[in-house]
Amino acid sequence: MSQFDKIINRRHTGSVKWDYVADDVLPLWVADMDFEAAPAIKQAVLNRAEHGVFGYTKVEDDYYEAVTSWFHRRHQWDIQRDWIIYTTGVIPALSCAIKAITLPGEKVLIQTPVYNHFFSSIRNQGCEILENELVRQGDTYEIDFVDFEAKCADEKTTAFVLCNPHNPAGRVWHKDELERMGAICAKYNVRVISDEIHCELVMPGNTFIPFASVNALNQSNSVTLNSPTKSFNIAGLQIANIICSDNEMRRRVDRVVNIYEVCDVNPFGPVALKAAYNESEAWIDELNEYLWGNYQLLKTYFAEYLPQSKVLRLEGTYLAWVDISALGMTSKQVTKKLLKEGRVFVNDGPLYGNKTGEGYFRINLASPRAVLQDGLERIASTLGVKK
Repeated sequence: MSQFDKIINRRHTGSVKWDYVADDVLPLWVADMDFEAAPAIKQAVLNRAEHGVFGYTKVEDDYYEAVTSWFHRRHQWDIQRDWIIYTTGVIPALSCAIKAITLPGEKVLIQTPVYNHFFSSIRNQGCEILENELVRQGDTYEIDFVDFEAKCADEKTTAFVLCNPHNPAGRVWHKDELERMGAICAKYNVRVISDEIHCELVMPGNTFIPFASVNALNQSNSVTLNSPTKSFNIAGLQIANIICSDNEMRRRVDRVVNIYEVCDVNPFGPVALKAAYNESEAWIDELNEYLWGNYQLLKTYFAEYLPQSKVLRLEGTYLAWVDISALGMTSKQVTKKLLKEGRVFVNDGPLYGNKTGEGYFRINLASPRAVLQDGLERIASTLGVKK
């Protein structure tokens, strides 16, 4: 039995995932895992809590050493300490980076379907959203580079927000793709903001490559956002990093972080990060194997009981993207039916792009296998297929 098979009752604990819905609804929506944090993280947080005083937090040298060592060891990316700006989360970091790099009225390029907070972060800074629609090829997506370059060439386009690994398309971008996107952006003076929060959640046979690690051009023209919170299930501890090698761009981002007052972190975030990066590598490897098993269960189940709907390839994240267009209903109709009749909550596709998300839903696989099995049975039964 895997440690990830343990079922933990999260209801009535202030959980957004579980307490947002009624008690008889199974939540397979927001990107929040139902697994306990790694033992080293739990112990580090307990040790810090035992001290009993939770005043303002100074981030020490060993924090930066944990970050730089992890990315050197795990992803062959050499980060200098002074490139790192810590903050409370990747979403605040994204808004800060957009604010620092753009002016109101300028255009920010994204690749849809994509994480819904990209839309709100761009709009909140007074910028215009420009979509480079990903192209469905079989069970995966590819980049339309002709369209990508045309939109970068627009003189009003000043930033591109990359999602790597991509949520919800499940892609882990290859080196040649990252290099090509980087060259086009540099050619037209488009700054790259790379959201890499899912970087440790990579399925077998795939390799995550940080955008900035590809070459010197990518590194000098980018801001990277990452955090252990998604991969190690510690989002509530609120810790993230902004990494930027360009002195002027980093100065501007740091200034916005201070203006928005997201420059201070709580006492538990740094200790959790250090325990994750210094002591929990074996845990994350085991997690990825378990998630891969859950994805295989999803694919097998849909092939047997819902063959008209197609599960797309999952290279990274634990968020599966499912094509339900053959059901003859809109995405919202399907997800409402699942919620009302099946008492299971998944995300409807248009949340990630009205055009590119229609005909899909997103399902969170990061639950004990028995919980996922229950969800799959509810989905199959509700959509008219009996076991």
